[in-house]
Amino acid sequence: MLQLNPEIMRWARETAGMSLDKAAVALHLGGKRKSGVEVLSSYEDGSIEPTRAVLLKMSRAYKRPLLTFYLPKPPVKAERGEDFRTLPDDRRLEDAASVDALIRDVHVRQRLVRAALDDSEEAHLLPFVGSLRMEQGVPAVAQRMRDLTGFNLQQFRKRRSVSEAFNYARALVEQTGIFVMLIGNLGSHHSNLSAQVFRGFALSDEIAPFIIINDQDAPSAWAFTLLHEFAHVLLGLTGISGGGYEQKVERFCNDVASQVLLPGDELNAWRPVYGEPNSLVAEINNFASSRKISRSLVAYRMYLSGSIDEATWQLLSKTFQDMWLKEKSIQKDKARASESGPSYYVVKRHRVGGALVDMVRRTLAEGTLTPTKAGKVLGVKPINVEPLLANA
Repeated sequence: MLQLNPEIMRWARETAGMSLDKAAVALHLGGKRKSGVEVLSSYEDGSIEPTRAVLLKMSRAYKRPLLTFYLPKPPVKAERGEDFRTLPDDRRLEDAASVDALIRDVHVRQRLVRAALDDSEEAHLLPFVGSLRMEQGVPAVAQRMRDLTGFNLQQFRKRRSVSEAFNYARALVEQTGIFVMLIGNLGSHHSNLSAQVFRGFALSDEIAPFIIINDQDAPSAWAFTLLHEFAHVLLGLTGISGGGYEQKVERFCNDVASQVLLPGDELNAWRPVYGEPNSLVAEINNFASSRKISRSLVAYRMYLSGSIDEATWQLLSKTFQDMWLKEKSIQKDKARASESGPSYYVVKRHRVGGALVDMVRRTLAEGTLTPTKAGKVLGVKPINVEPLLANA
């Protein structure tokens, strides 16, 4: 019979970034005789065995499978790759469990995809993965990106919306053999991860590379994140990215993506009126909208060019973040009030991407991927695989 391991309970709590106090509250422990901390401590030192109901609460709160608590020792931590984010230590620890759970999920999907490609004899080394170095410079990496994808800036900007512009860029990147997914939570809106926690993730595998974009970020920022993570793949760097600019690698990949989407000579030719902050915000908004890019990207490039100082850049960044949150709230209210909208399967297909949907359909038909594994790759139950693939 499986035996509970108290050591695992403590490990699961700590890796979830929870103190005894915080975990006790999350698990609704404690009563008149014992405090929540005392009860939880008793579980973790093995003097009391938790009920199955408590274990299920731990599983949800710590974001670990139930069977984890029966392991003889803590499992080896999933390989996250480099952490290129610049978060405060307390924020990094607070969201560690959710981020690790998301990355574990991506690694599982990627391994299933690579195995399916191997079994169907579709596995081919992608020579561009890890083919470049930062020493070659931003212009060289940006040009290599254009050459590999056939990205055309005018075609990108001709799209009717930022979403269609992103779809254009995404399709070009997927044609190179990279799987591009939109993931911003652990399966429900209750576990949403803000763009402040992570913006993107690159898994630079030579056969089945993955790029993950946090869809909780503004859609106008998705194309930038896509190209930023593509730069990581070209450099052969697996890791998670945030919104910071301090790290050398992040700054480099930001510069590559921004050069592709907003050439320097075009920015230099722009002459905004530097008057009241609100008028500058409006000018940046119009400039960015016409080019299907984010307002924050324009402000960042203005700062790099010396057009604005750091304090103004930080103020603009905060303003644009607040504007996006307000716009997002309005969109949610409209969605609730509207009875129409895209179906669950349409939304799901968009999130997993055309490349992944096509690969699953092929390998499923060949029998190299089972419905259960196909569901795991697509992030749905096995019974929902067929309707998701239908009419895609």
